[in-house]
Amino acid sequence: MLAIETRDLRRRFGPTVAVDGVSLSVPRGCVYGFMGRNGAGKTTTLKMLLGLVRPDAGTIRIAGRDALADRLGAARCMGALLEAHGFYAHLSGRENLDLSRSLLGLKRSELERVLDIVGLSPDAERRVGGYSLGMRQRLGIARALLGSPEVLILDEPTNGLDPDGIADMRDFLCTLPARANATVLLSSHLLGEVEQVADRVGILHQGRLVLQDDLAALRAGQAPQLKLGCDDPLRARPLITDLGLKSEPDSGLITLAPSADVREAACALNRALVEAGIGVHELSPQARSLEAIYRDVTTLSPALPQDAA
Repeated sequence: MLAIETRDLRRRFGPTVAVDGVSLSVPRGCVYGFMGRNGAGKTTTLKMLLGLVRPDAGTIRIAGRDALADRLGAARCMGALLEAHGFYAHLSGRENLDLSRSLLGLKRSELERVLDIVGLSPDAERRVGGYSLGMRQRLGIARALLGSPEVLILDEPTNGLDPDGIADMRDFLCTLPARANATVLLSSHLLGEVEQVADRVGILHQGRLVLQDDLAALRAGQAPQLKLGCDDPLRARPLITDLGLKSEPDSGLITLAPSADVREAACALNRALVEAGIGVHELSPQARSLEAIYRDVTTLSPALPQDAA
């Protein structure tokens, strides 16, 4: 059973189509990276998952529950961290969480459980006004974890963090599904960060889900590449072409045929360059980045008509 499953999800606002036929498949226990530029439809999709916006068409299942027929049951399976934290700065972290715990009718032991998961137990008695942004983000995740939800929806959890805070949040997110026994849907603009934590990704472009797959499968399906550094790129270019390889001059990347042997291609290229008197200072295999995959699918995808019926 999937943690999140939507089928042909649609929503429009007046003449504007915000979400057009989105079918998400989010396996249990994974970190799912949900990506797309501003205006792609991510926020509308998240609001539909959370029951804040009703779709015009389509179905939503959260942990096996029909979220449209049983909104309360589906809501109890989810926790969410959105941009606005809504904490009281004059209260401690524990006191802020206790307000939410009381409203949910949960036992006080829940406070210790969620504080331990997010690593805030030592700072629980401090006023939230003295928390760093990273600590506030963790407190927000702790609040989302109250009640042991099966699904966590995190919208831009690294937004505004400094480099150290981003690195700490990245390490935390990698272990969160195991520590919280939950599935994490992570919405983010930082492709490099998503690439380091996600097991599966979905890319939304102009309201449509243009790509959805396991990250390992995406990488395996891409043509291999080599990174070339040499002292005469202009003279190297025709030699690269003669070997049947495709070069990207600005980046120094060379794309091989999908079935090519990377080691053999590297040896042949190195030999040809050296024999031509061109010095080689770098020649290494490169995994195709999530950013490159993102650019490919969003560039190739057709525009969505905004006045469709």
